[in-house]
Amino acid sequence: MNWLTNVVRPKIRNMLRRETPENLWIKCPDSGQLVFYKDVEANQFVIPGSNYHMRMNAVARLKSIFDNETWYDVALPDVTPDPLKFRDEKKYVDRIKDARARTNLNDAINVGYGKLEGAAVVVAVQDFDFMGGSLGMAAGEAIVRGLELAVEKKSPFIVFAASGGARMQEGILSLMQMPRTTVAVQMLREAKQPYIVVLTNPTTGGVTASYAMLGDVQIAEPGALIGFAGARVIEQTIREKLPEGFQRAEYLKEHGMVDMVVHRHELRPTLARLCRLLTRAPALESASKPVQPVVSPAQIVSAPETAPAAPHA
Repeated sequence: MNWLTNVVRPKIRNMLRRETPENLWIKCPDSGQLVFYKDVEANQFVIPGSNYHMRMNAVARLKSIFDNETWYDVALPDVTPDPLKFRDEKKYVDRIKDARARTNLNDAINVGYGKLEGAAVVVAVQDFDFMGGSLGMAAGEAIVRGLELAVEKKSPFIVFAASGGARMQEGILSLMQMPRTTVAVQMLREAKQPYIVVLTNPTTGGVTASYAMLGDVQIAEPGALIGFAGARVIEQTIREKLPEGFQRAEYLKEHGMVDMVVHRHELRPTLARLCRLLTRAPALESASKPVQPVVSPAQIVSAPETAPAAPHA
């Protein structure tokens, strides 16, 4: 009997067992319903029934914005990986390695250059999956470089903010990115180019206290958590109960902190319309027009003139 139970039965079970991906189904945080992952992905990571906006990674966000899902990855300056030799339960350099392996990103912010309904734009996307989208030296350099490129190309700059705040492992060096990015935003303003901010869930801490709230137009996704300190900290400080929905996108719109709350399905045409209005651009080319291939996406950083977006792998 031992042979039958210990050898034969496990072999039969292994033959009949089917491998099921862990993320095949998603549970909606709002309604609790189970939704097929492919359906959510095809719906731009919005739960079909409840309209709950889930987080989008940087690559998916860039694909959803640029024409034909093509753009240039903007080369970003290198920074010192661990300036303070920080260590808590784990070395900071090891945390960065793990985050890079998990997300396939170099740091929390990706910057792309391409066409939005035919018009050239620079887009920066903050990925919350990379150490909570925290603002460190690399992320600060990415924002500054994106703003500089927008000035060079005379194009609008759009940033998708998603962050828990400044990166504690870099101490004062991470906090210094707040004034650096603020100065870079002012440089774009002086060049008379639009700066549009899209606040996604969540946008908090030092990011909210700097470039995330300096847009010419402030857009928020439905239900996004936006604030500086957490609600519990505020309640303990002022010793009062906060109103329901406090720090959510809809509440902030009612109180004048953001200009509009836009559903993700309407975000792309809304951004394109705002860019046209703010730049006083005439009717743009059709977004369906095929783009011409170029030699290297990296050329965009030093190219003297605006070039069409190249297919991104």
